Amino acid sequence: RPRRTATVLLGTHSPLQPSQVVSVCRTGREHVRSLVGSMRNGAAGFQRVKRGWVWNQFFVLEEYMGSDPQYVGKLHTDLDKGDNAVKYTLSGEGAGSIFTIDQTTGDIHALRSLDREEKPYYTLRAQAVDINTNRPLEPESEFVIKVQDINDNEPKFLEGPYTASVPEMSPVGTYVTQVTATDADDPTYGNSARVVYSILHGQPYFSVDPKTGVIKTALPNMDREVKEQYQVLIQAKDMGGQLGGLAGTTTVNITLSDVNDNPPRFSKSFFHLRVPESSAVGSAVGRIKAHDLDIGKNAEVEYTIVPGDGGAMFDITTNEHNQEGIIILKRPLDYETKKAYTFKVDASNAHLDPRFQSFGAFKDTATVKINVLDVDEPPVFNKPSYVMDVYEDTPAGTIIGAVTAQDLDASSSPVRYSIDWKSDLDSYFDIDPVEGTISTNELLDRESIAQHNISIVATKLNSPVLTSRVAVTVHVLDINEFPPELASPYETFVCENAKVGQVIQTFSAKDQDLPTSGQQFSFKSPKEDLKTNKNFTIRDFGNNTAGIVTKRSGFRRRLQEIYFLPVVIEDNGYPPKSSTGTLTIRVCGCESDGSLLTCSAEAIFLPVGLSTGALIAILLCIIILLVIVVLYVGLRRQKKKETLMSSKEDIRDNVIHYDDEGGGEEDTHAFDMGTLRNPKVVKENLYRRDVKPELKRDPRPPVSQDSADIRDFINQRLKEHDIDNSAPPYDSLATYAYEGDGSVAESLSSIESHAIDLEEDYDYLNDWGPRFKTLAGIFGEQSETQSDSTTTENTH
Repeated sequence: RPRRTATVLLGTHSPLQPSQVVSVCRTGREHVRSLVGSMRNGAAGFQRVKRGWVWNQFFVLEEYMGSDPQYVGKLHTDLDKGDNAVKYTLSGEGAGSIFTIDQTTGDIHALRSLDREEKPYYTLRAQAVDINTNRPLEPESEFVIKVQDINDNEPKFLEGPYTASVPEMSPVGTYVTQVTATDADDPTYGNSARVVYSILHGQPYFSVDPKTGVIKTALPNMDREVKEQYQVLIQAKDMGGQLGGLAGTTTVNITLSDVNDNPPRFSKSFFHLRVPESSAVGSAVGRIKAHDLDIGKNAEVEYTIVPGDGGAMFDITTNEHNQEGIIILKRPLDYETKKAYTFKVDASNAHLDPRFQSFGAFKDTATVKINVLDVDEPPVFNKPSYVMDVYEDTPAGTIIGAVTAQDLDASSSPVRYSIDWKSDLDSYFDIDPVEGTISTNELLDRESIAQHNISIVATKLNSPVLTSRVAVTVHVLDINEFPPELASPYETFVCENAKVGQVIQTFSAKDQDLPTSGQQFSFKSPKEDLKTNKNFTIRDFGNNTAGIVTKRSGFRRRLQEIYFLPVVIEDNGYPPKSSTGTLTIRVCGCESDGSLLTCSAEAIFLPVGLSTGALIAILLCIIILLVIVVLYVGLRRQKKKETLMSSKEDIRDNVIHYDDEGGGEEDTHAFDMGTLRNPKVVKENLYRRDVKPELKRDPRPPVSQDSADIRDFINQRLKEHDIDNSAPPYDSLATYAYEGDGSVAESLSSIESHAIDLEEDYDYLNDWGPRFKTLAGIFGEQSETQSDSTTTENTH
């Protein structure tokens, strides 16, 4: 590959014309570059200020392995006369580190090896300056150094290894997948990046397009069931596949996908199964399987029973997990009836491929024979349940019905019967263990229990473990034991203006016997009443109702207000029952249209137009008003009484409660508080009111205001209390002190005080304790004031 250089030529032109520099490279290309001059400062007219230079693009070979720096090119200007007066400089990408320039000659060299794949070109700027003044001789110009590519990169499969699939039995040329290799070399220069694909391993099954890398099938009818996985090795080589090119490889794993090209096949044509006759309906009694070489949904098998003699007893379904055919029992088996069943089963694919239907029917057929095994079974009743009827009060021991069970096995064992005691706790029934006849064990009462539900157990004699049960319902039928009676107590009235033959009341009857829907009642008057009763008669309507009919007119309340009419009621039971009821008929006043006015005899004398209901309402209103007045007066009196008592209690005492043991002053039942408040009131023979006195006490001495008398009186009362056997069993405080001369502090009132007591000394108040400290201070100051007669001062 020839090395290229660039030469810079400098031309001189007139000051007013642009300078044009032409440089011809070895490739013969021509470049034109014009430089526009500018006017210098302070100069007259236009002068040439700079010259233009143009050179070709420089090239440097990548991956240079020489010992000396690689020569790139040369810069030169015509101002350079060879006297070393011009200096060349280089700047831009890689200047000084990758590229260097000889400042005198302008030769450019590459200092190290370059990689085009790392950086394809470098942009630099060149400058020619005066070596002495460092003044630019020419304008700075930009040029490019391009790294020339060599084939130093092999093709690479960036997405490998590849995975692909293609349906089995595909024709030749069926698309499988496409592989792509990339080459980092320059695709615009030479053949370094032109890749060619080929197969190194995988023939003759697959082929690859050398330019596009598309892989296709190369053999027809490739069968997945024979071989499913293929590994193909693909090579990509640059330089167009020529000798000396670089190559890369990748692996393509190709899988043949399944198609439905195989029918299901039974492993054998005859299946023999054994099923116990006791198998439950709906249970699985056997399994068969047809194998399909395909996979997935192409291997799904559908089983069907070919219509025939034995197929009606069974059904078949497919197990989705292992594609087995599960034979299901549709009807009960009976060894004694039929011992074997034979039928055919077809196995076919659920999803057919029309391309392979020409190969034949995609199904297989097998024969299934099922032998029924005999099982020792419990006896079987001839009915699923029994219903029996019996009249109540039927004598004990009467047979009401029978049950029958038999052993259907070949042994035909005898059967024994019994009643489950849990269903007949009161032992109302009994059963013959051999014959199975059910009889009553005691009298039955329909009114107590109308229906009995018992369970009969049948047991095989030679296998006591094998039992069966049947439900027996016994209905207790009603007998005619209750006579009919009136349905309700009727309130009948007849108007005074009633006419002959008028129906004044319709009534019916009821009966406690059953059934109520089928009962028939007849009504009539007693024989003795037919001749004597001239007022009313009974008419039977024939529909379980009857009516009271008047036989005359002109009824008057003043003459007779109430009539009693007997009626005979008879039912249709066996034996028939009858009873006699009495209807009460009241004579009432009515309007002309028959509406009722009044029925009481006293109402005759009341003003016309005021009914009994209105009178009752008026009386109720009056009673309610009286009750309200009485309650109001009682509440007023009680309120006044409570107010008076509250005021007396407020005036009587202001007692501080210390919860001391005993009644204290509040025990007003035991002591008369008036005596303490007024010592001048003398009551002779005053006893305790809380207990009954047993001993007669001596009369108490009169109360005096003398302190000595009071003291003696209190001491005497204290002794009486100590020896009193009628005192309560708890300590009680009896206080006889009063505000007066007999108190400890003597009288504090000014009512009985002396008029003049100026010489009184109150120093003894200091000895009475803290409670009298304030009084001592007050009276002490007063005494000082009286003695000094100068100033008055109150101290608290």
